[in-house]
Amino acid sequence: ANLAWAYAAGGQPAPALFDALAAEATPRLAEFKPQELASLAWSFTKANCREPELFAALAVGAAARLGEFTPKALGETAWLKGRVYAKRLGEFAPQGLANLAW
Repeated sequence: ANLAWAYAAGGQPAPALFDALAAEATPRLAEFKPQELASLAWSFTKANCREPELFAALAVGAAARLGEFTPKALGETAWLKGRVYAKRLGEFAPQGLANLAW
């Protein structure tokens, strides 16, 4: 998680690195602390890396352990969700937008 964060925060494009990190991290996410899950999700989103299997596993892992997240980790996770949904806002009906905001 720290390596991904460093590259993403520094704006360093490293698609091969992120591909390798996703392949290694996905089957091991149960070993990650909540802050590490949030940092990994933030890093991949910030770096515009599309790894559907990783994000699906992150969503399941984070949902199962939500009570363990610090406010910072929750904020990073909420930022990720907002960034993903922002790209598709035009597809939402008014009720869907209200539900998203809630």
